[in-house]
Amino acid sequence: MLKIGITGGIGSGKSIVCRCFQLLGVPVYDSDARAKWVMNYDPELREGLISTFGPETFDAHGQLNRTYLAQKVFHDKEELTKLNALVHPQVRQDFHQWLEAHSTAPYILKEAALMFESNAYTQVDHVLTVSAPVALRQRRTLSRDPHRTAQDIEAIMHKQLSEEERLERSQFVLYNDDQQLVLPQVVKLHKAFLTLATEQAATT
Repeated sequence: MLKIGITGGIGSGKSIVCRCFQLLGVPVYDSDARAKWVMNYDPELREGLISTFGPETFDAHGQLNRTYLAQKVFHDKEELTKLNALVHPQVRQDFHQWLEAHSTAPYILKEAALMFESNAYTQVDHVLTVSAPVALRQRRTLSRDPHRTAQDIEAIMHKQLSEEERLERSQFVLYNDDQQLVLPQVVKLHKAFLTLATEQAATT
């Protein structure tokens, strides 16, 4: 099975692009959503999170206290490293189980905002970046997340790779810049990925 990673900076429109691929029947693994699920429901991980970050990591209803955890790790590199060391192995395991459930698909997409930063790119064959200008991404995020400030968004962007480096490390790019139509690009990439999947299958 061909595995395509899909990434992009905050506000690039990854989710919309993924939805287009899903409409074409392509399975999409949402790393961020699955990480939240695993953190909530994996007993071993829950125990590790509580042991490392305290009982406040989960609220009175037993659900992940994302605000508390974000405050703990956002400005503390050492704490963030601890969190990643706990979460990433469990998400990798979850991804492998998900792959088994979708083993008949010609190819799948793995969506991850921090594809390169988290080394998730090592689990896929190629990476597709959804690209958009920084100013446009900022406007989209402010419109989508009114609780965030411009400073919040800048801080998040600062923790992500630059657009230039992300594009340099990717094999494919889709421009969601409000200048080019997204759907024709998705269809073109879909055909290219199906061809790659066929070629891969022929050599295994």
